[in-house]
Amino acid sequence: MKIGRVIGTVVTPVQHPAYDGMTLLAVRPLDPDGSEADERMFVAVDRAQAGVGDRVLLMAEGSSVRDVLGMPHAPIRCAVVGVIDEIEVDGARTYPTTPGHEA
Repeated sequence: MKIGRVIGTVVTPVQHPAYDGMTLLAVRPLDPDGSEADERMFVAVDRAQAGVGDRVLLMAEGSSVRDVLGMPHAPIRCAVVGVIDEIEVDGARTYPTTPGHEA
């Protein structure tokens, strides 16, 4: 599992049939403290109705993703499986950090 922030949607006029009816999101990986991880942006199938700006929980193990989706032969490697409300690391809240939500 990984943490990320949705930075956009991906529109593909031509795609593999496995993606039909699915929303694709551009996701930037994050470290638990909210800083950008040293990884490139990637595309994930949205299974949690996430939107741009949301912090999300990602399943990024290809075969596990395909098993969860019930599509063992689909070319899918990553899926958004949850929208994150709060992250706590070593007893300190690292997200959200907006006014009114401090720990």
